[in-house]
Amino acid sequence: MQANFAVMDWDLAIRGFRMYLKLERALSDRTVAAYICDVAKLRAFAEEHAPPLAPDKLDLSDLQEFTTRIAKTGLANSSQARMISAIRMFHRHLRIERRIEVDPTTLLEAPRIGRKLPVFLSIKEIDAMADAVDLSRPMGHRDRAIVETLYGCGLRVSELCGLHRSRINALDGFVRVVGKGDKERLVPIGQEALHWIDLYAKGERMHITLKKGADDILFVNNRGGGLSRVAVFNLVKRLAVKAGIRKTISPHTFRHSFATHLVEGGADLRAVQEMLGHASITTTEIYTHLDREYLRSNILRFHPRSGAAA
Repeated sequence: MQANFAVMDWDLAIRGFRMYLKLERALSDRTVAAYICDVAKLRAFAEEHAPPLAPDKLDLSDLQEFTTRIAKTGLANSSQARMISAIRMFHRHLRIERRIEVDPTTLLEAPRIGRKLPVFLSIKEIDAMADAVDLSRPMGHRDRAIVETLYGCGLRVSELCGLHRSRINALDGFVRVVGKGDKERLVPIGQEALHWIDLYAKGERMHITLKKGADDILFVNNRGGGLSRVAVFNLVKRLAVKAGIRKTISPHTFRHSFATHLVEGGADLRAVQEMLGHASITTTEIYTHLDREYLRSNILRFHPRSGAAA
């Protein structure tokens, strides 16, 4: 028998779930919004029934019917998997709150997702993009510093845009990064990135009138406000074209390249996980698969017995 509370309505359940995600799971606002949106779709499905199904009245067959319906819409497997993850977490929350005694999602299956290997740049391509920055243009040194910091620290674009000057310890060679879920981590920063950051900070940045609240933000635009993710994305696209790189890349490609080159160089996977801020080592392990695929492709291409050589 399930525990119950007087007329368990969806508004109350979703409000409690939102607080659980933010306070107990410390998820980012974007992730919280995505999970709430997914549960809202479950709510819409439940309320179509006659009579409508309350949150504590959904069983496994109901959830299977819901996920089957979602799958038929053509939603990508990755999006389906995220939705099921949200539903599972929602029911976990209800169980913690003792709203239900049995979790119906225990046997709920998610679609299998083939893990796609990320695109990464070679060191030669990284150098070509860095060299493609026109230092004679306004904010040229800032743009070079952005490229070097993205690649040198393996940052997410949101982490780069939110980087504060006070969090950079040039003497010890570390930067404090605030990542997903407002979790803070220490990331080594190399001399190349520090060199260009210093040139930008003592040059172009000094001549910009900063907007209120932007005093400590490292990368600003020419109007004195914080740099947007779209601006960084456009910068990377422009540099890729100029450097003659035909791969489909984004700021995140530098993060993939950072991790790939570390793994190829023999870095400890746990250390790479820590630097990237991955919650699970399984997320970092994709770079070992990428490394193996890189080795395999080279063997097939160059080994005389592979059958690929002409």
